[in-house]
Amino acid sequence: MQGTIVKVLVEVGRPSVGREPVVVLEAMKMENNINAETAGTVKEIRVAPGDAVGTGDVLAVIE
Repeated sequence: MQGTIVKVLVEVGRPSVGREPVVVLEAMKMENNINAETAGTVKEIRVAPGDAVGTGDVLAVIE
């Protein structure tokens, strides 16, 4: 989904449970939680509030 990152909800080094919200994305004037696809530890966050993102962009790396 294309939109703008409003808020990053996790930080590097934090354990993440699968299906947990990672970022809040605004698209078409609606805020959407984007959830982690898998459980693991957050290794990298590739977006910041205000960044425009597109379909298929990697927002965070969780291993």
